[in-house]
Order: sequence, then C-alpha cells, then structure tokens
Amino acid sequence: MEIVQCGALITAALLMIIGLVALVYLDNVLKKIIGAAFIGDGVNLLIIALGYRVNGIPYIFLQNMDVNSFLGQASYPLPFALVLTSIVIGASTLAVMLALAVVLYKRNGTLSATALLNDKKLGEENNE
Repeated sequence: MEIVQCGALITAALLMIIGLVALVYLDNVLKKIIGAAFIGDGVNLLIIALGYRVNGIPYIFLQNMDVNSFLGQASYPLPFALVLTSIVIGASTLAVMLALAVVLYKRNGTLSATALLNDKKLGEENNE
C-alpha cells in the first residue's frame, strides 16, 4: 500500500471519528450538523482511497490499447461514481438540515439540543 493511500485512509478515519464525537458529545445543533458532514466526507474519502490503484490509468479505453493491459492497469470506476452521487445527496441533505436549524432557531430562540429536547412546546402545534 502506498503512502498516499495510507494517508488518505488515516485522514478518512480521523474525519469520521471527529464527526462521531461532534454528534454524540456536542450540544449545539449546528455543530452536530457539521459533525454529520464530517462523517459523510470521511466516508467519501474512504471510498476513494479504496478505489485507488498504484500506477493506475484513467478508465477510458482508447483505440490502440490492449484489452488485457487496460484491465490490469485501469483504476476502478465504481467508487468514483458512488462518491459523486454521495456528494450530491450530501449537499442536498446538508441544505435541508441547515434550513431546519434556521427554523428551530427562529421558533425557539436557541440551538441547544438539550433545551430543544426539554421544551414542552416542541411537539405541539403552534396556534399563533
């Protein structure tokens, strides 16, 4: 395994650990959202690192290439396609979570998770 791939795997693990700590131990909703984004980015980096091939070539088959050498040297296209899809879904999910955080702050005046969970009005309909 190459040093670049090891570095990417270690970075992915650190991103996922930091995100998990933020989700579990931090009280602010915005910090929890950032932690969830860290976990998603760590998973994306992990998938890319697993799809990396040392001395690999792009997975574009040209006319003058031998099929066997292409199959032996080409990088894996599936991890890159999965990560591209994950980035689009993650950006959309992040936008929805941030919009909900704005609504929570406007309605309750706080983003503290414990204060929001202890609020009696949170589950009730607001007839204003």
